[in-house]
Amino acid sequence: MLVMPGRRTSTMELLAVEAAARGIPVRAAEEAGLTGPAHWYGGPVAGARLAGRLGFALLEPTDDWLAELPEQFTGRQIRAATVADARAIDRPTFVKPPRDKSFPADIHTDGSRLSSALDPATPVLLSDVVTFAAEYRLFLLDGRIAAATRYAVFGRLDPRPLGTDRGDRATAAEITEFTDHLVATAGHTLPSAVVVDVGQLLDPYRPGHRWAVVEANMAWFSHAYAADPARVLDVVLRAAGPREHLRPRDLAFER
Repeated sequence: MLVMPGRRTSTMELLAVEAAARGIPVRAAEEAGLTGPAHWYGGPVAGARLAGRLGFALLEPTDDWLAELPEQFTGRQIRAATVADARAIDRPTFVKPPRDKSFPADIHTDGSRLSSALDPATPVLLSDVVTFAAEYRLFLLDGRIAAATRYAVFGRLDPRPLGTDRGDRATAAEITEFTDHLVATAGHTLPSAVVVDVGQLLDPYRPGHRWAVVEANMAWFSHAYAADPARVLDVVLRAAGPREHLRPRDLAFER
């Protein structure tokens, strides 16, 4: 059974159709009397509330994963901090929540524009301000790319399937090479089913680009954009499935 909120996003609709085609019942989270075992696709608050009753385990990267990643994969300095630290910044800094999108990620010239409602102890990531020419979402399963899509160009939403023409195929090959290197070096620091966003990072002083990790996210709450829904569903089912099927290597990544 796949459980998701009754008010569906476009990704939820695509996954529901694919699940139904496989004979997997799809149920609304608001339905009375739901019992597990179940899989989940939806937000972290509702997911955490239902996980115990429906018996699913939510896999996600750790809060400091991006900050702990070697700079050869990030292309910029990133540190794990708190809202209190962010309020003390005195130069342009990109401030974002590590996982759950609890506040909008943005560039702050100083800490004065951060919402006063935020708990000072709330975890954040602080990073150098950089420019990505294009950004791609990768759904990883057991360290391999199961599904991929472009989702932004110069910060603007611009989804497109990956590998649809000769130029795209060259890009896909570069992404695969970069991801293979990332997984070989740091794959043990990620759950077996996860989303990693990567991008073409521009150097303001040299032509061309380098590949870098944008961020990592939980697969069970990541937009599919133009990725193959069937392959996305494969990753989601592992990332938020029955706890009794949880693999030993994934125990450290359960929410």
